[in-house]
Amino acid sequence: MFLNKWLTALGRYVILMGRTFSVPERMRMFWKQYVKEMAQLGVDSIGIVLLISFFIGAVICIQMKMNIESPWMPRWVAGYTTREIMLLEFSSSIMCLILAGKVGSNIASEIGTMRVTQQIDALEIMGVNSACYLILPKILGMLTLMPFLVIFSSAMGIVGAYGTAYIGHIMPPADLTLGLQHAFVPWFLWMSIIKSQVFAFIISSVPAFFGYTVEGGSVNVGKASTDAVVNSSVLILFTDVFLTKLLS
Repeated sequence: MFLNKWLTALGRYVILMGRTFSVPERMRMFWKQYVKEMAQLGVDSIGIVLLISFFIGAVICIQMKMNIESPWMPRWVAGYTTREIMLLEFSSSIMCLILAGKVGSNIASEIGTMRVTQQIDALEIMGVNSACYLILPKILGMLTLMPFLVIFSSAMGIVGAYGTAYIGHIMPPADLTLGLQHAFVPWFLWMSIIKSQVFAFIISSVPAFFGYTVEGGSVNVGKASTDAVVNSSVLILFTDVFLTKLLS
């Protein structure tokens, strides 16, 4: 029963994505929607990304210094581990989990409300490909801005680490700088961006599917929004395991 329900949902999702990735009928209107979605989904998320990354970078640095570093280890261990954690996992995977809650619920509730108020039906009656018109700008907008969010997150995490060094006097800033520069692998940054692109597609397309296929009234919109966030988060964690193994 559960397998049949899951396979049915997967089939409907694939069919919806097939309708979504088609040539827009009016390019001028599409670009206007594309810019709007970049601002609404990406630019409006910069604040929370910077805030969370700052404090997470500070906490990671403090934890590494207080619990990992010892007289038997180099002084730069805390800075090195802070950089690696921010680049390899937090700025891509964990940050996308956070955005799945903010962006995913926004997308699902917006499209779900349009479905229950029959706005999508009105678009279909007018001959408009509603899937392409509503969903494609959201997906492309997230894919466009996600690399910038990853870079901003990593940079702000390092700023948070320096905040603990200068303000909290947890460790000398010179030791932190030495650790941040030690054995830097540029591929780790690219790996983080590649992973975030996959996650960006998940957190924009999966909630759009749940919102687009919602049935019933406004109560079902809330349920669809919750299901969208849960399923997006599970898919991100599931995909992260394979991407980490594949790209490492």
